[in-house]
Amino acid sequence: MVKKEIRVVGIDDSPFDKFKDKEALVVGVVMRGGSWIDGILSTKVAVDGDDSTKKIIEMINKCKFKPQLQCIFLDGIAVAGFNVVDVRELSKKTKLPVVIIIRRMPDIDNIKRTLIKINKKNKIKLIKKAGNVVQINNIFVQLTGIDLEQAKKILKVVCTRSLIPEPLRLAHLIASGVALGVSKGRA
Repeated sequence: MVKKEIRVVGIDDSPFDKFKDKEALVVGVVMRGGSWIDGILSTKVAVDGDDSTKKIIEMINKCKFKPQLQCIFLDGIAVAGFNVVDVRELSKKTKLPVVIIIRRMPDIDNIKRTLIKINKKNKIKLIKKAGNVVQINNIFVQLTGIDLEQAKKILKVVCTRSLIPEPLRLAHLIASGVALGVSKGRA
């Protein structure tokens, strides 16, 4: 049984111009269940860089909500373009399970080809380490430090307004609103 007020954090990045911006904003929304916002976290990461794992770990571990957090939700495995998160390291260093939310089944082969083409082959290992992509209802997930049944239970609590966990949906809206002056797009 998952409590209705389980504390979770949803993390998403802001839109950015990959030709102009060196950094992108990453926002975390801490919520109790899918209905009560407890706080907002933020950090900046390098566009197409290698610092997302370290920066997100610091953001979570230094926040006042850390002792109550039960799960991390990521909107995809990468932020700021191809700044791929090492989800095993994130889970290990925060001592929290990580659930990657993916709206559509990813074309892993195409992603690998792109990474090779842009000379970021080392990031392929991080994508493989994230585990298999599994469908839950009409979304896809990758799970680290949590089993499928527990993930389904938590998702049932935090998906209050759409198929996407509410903390992720709000992180997306906040990040895009701050970066663009108005929120846009879907999480």
